[in-house]
Amino acid sequence: MRLVFAGTPEAAVPSLDALLASSHQVVAVLTRPDAGSGRGRRTSASPVAVRAEAAGVDVLKPQRFADPGLLDRLRDLAPDCCPVVAYGTLVPPAALTVPTRGWVNLHFSLLPAWRGAAPVQHAVLHGDEVTGASVFALEEGLDTGPVYGVMTEAVRPRDTSGDLLGRLATAGAGLLVATLDGLERDELVGEPQPADGVSYAPKLTVESARVDWARPAFHVDRQVRACTPAPGAWTTVQGERLGLGPVELLEADSDLAAGQVRVGRHEVLVGCGDGQAARLGEVRPAGKRPMPADAWARGVRDLDGSTAGS
Repeated sequence: MRLVFAGTPEAAVPSLDALLASSHQVVAVLTRPDAGSGRGRRTSASPVAVRAEAAGVDVLKPQRFADPGLLDRLRDLAPDCCPVVAYGTLVPPAALTVPTRGWVNLHFSLLPAWRGAAPVQHAVLHGDEVTGASVFALEEGLDTGPVYGVMTEAVRPRDTSGDLLGRLATAGAGLLVATLDGLERDELVGEPQPADGVSYAPKLTVESARVDWARPAFHVDRQVRACTPAPGAWTTVQGERLGLGPVELLEADSDLAAGQVRVGRHEVLVGCGDGQAARLGEVRPAGKRPMPADAWARGVRDLDGSTAGS
């Protein structure tokens, strides 16, 4: 089939690679415009754009789907199907009818669970033991279309959202190609999503990534892992912002109050709301590179006994 692939971040690149290696023809790629990234906010192309350009595939970067000429360009490309993986914006109704076999979306959850922008982060945040990926027919609703196929993936106890997304992106690429193969042979019929089990996964914001040490330790652990690598969990110490990598929970109860900091010879502990403590791992002081928590602590005066998050 002739395909126009829509995707933007690194998680979409395995799917593009799989499609380029398949029997299908990727005639163009649709991705988000170049944007600022990194500490210097230098403008750069999306990972999907970089991969497509290296493969010699035409790349479209509209500011909006309503940009003049985009629909005409899509019609000229005459795609049989448009696969989507984390494109980053809604496809308008006028575009849904362009490909003869519609748009199919690889979504990183077991629909109807975790519809929305951040399904992997919410699976980690809410302590799901199993998640997966679904390929479904795109329609006007938010991730509501009939499902063609699913795969499952265990959520490991120490998974960050980045770890889990990496595995789902790789395995989901095979599911996407298999779905397109089945659609080409007219072997697949989408199954309507059940009305029960619907949940939503809005984008995690910087503010929602701020750790509340009054919460139980298991929640602090999940929150930090869910926000790694983005948007990045954080707290404040002595009025300064401190980025947090994954923490380690101590099995025994501690005598630390919620947010209370204890500095040991080779560790930094912070009390949680249920009486447990979290051992800090990698931290990112404002304006500095990431470093081990004990190395950071050696440069902070009066840290022992202070309160994080206040």
